[in-house]
Amino acid sequence: MTTTSPPPPPSPAPAAPPPPSRSASRLRWRIALAVAAGVVIVAIALTIPSIFEARTDDAYVEGDIVTVAPKVPGYVTRLDVDDNSRFKAGQELLQIDVRDYRNAVASAEADLQNAVAARANVASLLAQQTHIIASARAALPGDRAQLLFAGQQVGRYGPLAQGGYGSVEHLQAVQADRGARASTLEKDEADLATAQSQTAVLKTRLDESDAEVGRRKALLDQARLNLAYTRISADFDGTVANRIVRAGNYVQPGQNLLSEVPARVYVIANYKETQLKRMRVGQAVSIHVDSVPDIRFHGHIDSFQRGTGSRFALLPPENATGNFVKVVQRVPVKILFDEPTERLVRLAPGMSVETTVSFSSHPERGGS
Repeated sequence: MTTTSPPPPPSPAPAAPPPPSRSASRLRWRIALAVAAGVVIVAIALTIPSIFEARTDDAYVEGDIVTVAPKVPGYVTRLDVDDNSRFKAGQELLQIDVRDYRNAVASAEADLQNAVAARANVASLLAQQTHIIASARAALPGDRAQLLFAGQQVGRYGPLAQGGYGSVEHLQAVQADRGARASTLEKDEADLATAQSQTAVLKTRLDESDAEVGRRKALLDQARLNLAYTRISADFDGTVANRIVRAGNYVQPGQNLLSEVPARVYVIANYKETQLKRMRVGQAVSIHVDSVPDIRFHGHIDSFQRGTGSRFALLPPENATGNFVKVVQRVPVKILFDEPTERLVRLAPGMSVETTVSFSSHPERGGS
């Protein structure tokens, strides 16, 4: 005989949640107000600095790097610097074989001496020609006097010979003497004219000699310059970079040997054109270099480039074609360090930089 168990009692209905208390409602309102206040504070914190300063991370360290290239060909006989070597202004960096250039200087000096001697010879001939002209000119009065006397003799002996008081032979003799005197006068006058024309020739030769002396001096100066070009020295204080040359290399004029990185660098910061409204030359700049985060550098605005970066790109934009989309452009701003050069030794061109321009500082180095 089976027995049936009684059915289970029904489960009680869930109790309704109690009405929210006033303290919980106040807590939620306080949380909402705190969040709103935090949002406002963050907005103010983000907005207020932009009123007093402009910041960009599109900046980098720059320097006036100079590429060292020889002016004369030859073998590098001595290299006084190595990779990343520091140097002072005027310090010799390398030397090219000087033997050929010393011989060229000696040859140019000899050619100049030869040209000077040739010029002195022409000058002596010109001085001598002056005496020759004076001698020829001095002979003319005597020739004219003797010709006059010979003519007078003919005048005297002519009537005598015609009257029978003198011999015809004597008359012919004085007539011949008059002809000889006339010929002598003509010859001396021609010699004087020749001597005078020779003076013009010698003066022309003297001018040519002066020009040759000047040319030889120029060649000597060039030879000495070429000799000086065999020694390449530093233009400023800096560091060696990108060294390609080695001792013993044969180098050609214009060939890149190494680069001189100056010790004094600066910053190029590309600010948006919308940030330039309150920027002025001389305003203080705070500089943060990524490679040395523990040091805060100070500088000032030196100048603004007259043109955006895109304007000087290899392929500048042409807004007159196609659809136009306005893009905020960036303008390079040059910033100089106020730090002494000794503090900039860890900075190298190309390093990333963050700059902050303070609008509250008054320009002290000129206007915009």
